[in-house]
Amino acid sequence: MAGNFILEGKSVWVAGANGMVGSAIIRSLSKYDVDLHATTRKDVNLVYPAQVQAFYEKVKPDVVILAAAKVGGIHANATYPVDFISDNLQIQQNVISGAQRNSVKKLLFLGSSCIYPRDCPQPIKEEYLLTGNLEPTNEWYAIAKIAGIKLCQAYRKQYGCDFISAMPTNLYGPNDNFHPENSHVPAALLSRFHEAKIKGVDSVNVWGTGKPRREFLHVDDLAEACLFLLQNYSDGQHINVGTGSDISIAEFSKLIKKIVGFEGDITFETDRPDGTSRKLLDVTNINALGWKSKIELEDGLKQYYRWYLENNNE
Repeated sequence: MAGNFILEGKSVWVAGANGMVGSAIIRSLSKYDVDLHATTRKDVNLVYPAQVQAFYEKVKPDVVILAAAKVGGIHANATYPVDFISDNLQIQQNVISGAQRNSVKKLLFLGSSCIYPRDCPQPIKEEYLLTGNLEPTNEWYAIAKIAGIKLCQAYRKQYGCDFISAMPTNLYGPNDNFHPENSHVPAALLSRFHEAKIKGVDSVNVWGTGKPRREFLHVDDLAEACLFLLQNYSDGQHINVGTGSDISIAEFSKLIKKIVGFEGDITFETDRPDGTSRKLLDVTNINALGWKSKIELEDGLKQYYRWYLENNNE
């Protein structure tokens, strides 16, 4: 359902300002005349309801963008399941329920494409949610995010709140997490190939067989989509945000290798988990509203590597 919400002149709270998504949204918001309130965990610890409520009472935002979450890759999800389900449930409960209590006019909740069943038909339509078993390697995070979607729907149904949810595909871009064990695929591969180039090693190891296919969206495209949805979408149904195309991990690895300038070999660790075999979002609904991604993958990865070189000291 289309909406007609005016963002200009509003008080906007971006929760999770120092993350990859939050910082991209702040960059996009610079084009708008808004009263911006950007917070990190140091400003407001969203796990604690009293801190969240105190912030709501102090700032009185018209718009809330919930970009804060406990996030990580396969290894992190497997190692810290309690953190991934508990922290995210508490963050969502505090911010979303607080938005209703404090008369927020519009809220955008950001989830992830991992909410969908492991063996979904491709491309993945929004209505495939809860039609099958989740991918075990990230089910804790996925369950929390599904609960967030349902909480927004419940507040819309019971109180008429204009709370919407967007589900982005795999992201990359400035301020990504480059932790050697807790990062997602783009950051893990970029840093691994770069280090291999600097050290002059002969090969780079990539987890899995290289056969799974993934869709990658530049975070600046996602930020533009978020602001577009705030102004043009108002419905309980969560909405996918992606490019509509995917690439195998093997092909993606070769592209990263090319951009970094690594001249050695790629070795696939076939004893490591692959995760879901394919995860391509159906972006028909957001495209029909008038939004499409603009940043081509190779161009975006070149920008990504330049940012990495400028912001990560050897």
